[in-house]
Amino acid sequence: MTDDRPGPDDRSRRVHAAFDELRAALGDRAAPGALESFEKLRQAVLERDATGVREHVTDVKRRFGWLYAELTLHRRVAELVNELALMGL
Repeated sequence: MTDDRPGPDDRSRRVHAAFDELRAALGDRAAPGALESFEKLRQAVLERDATGVREHVTDVKRRFGWLYAELTLHRRVAELVNELALMGL
């Protein structure tokens, strides 16, 4: 029987693809502070850092409500964050 689960490289590609797609959609709306928070969240998701994800999502929600809405509405990014929550991270 083969293991069909995605490997670490597949997951990394999924994370980068999802965040890159959302970043492109944000365009010029994202000020440097919002982009910094966005990239910190990306890194925390890549590292499966549950504490970091919680901190960065909370920071984005508090400081950049519009970006928080974009994150939650972007299907692929939301799936990755929910995946971490379901895994108990």
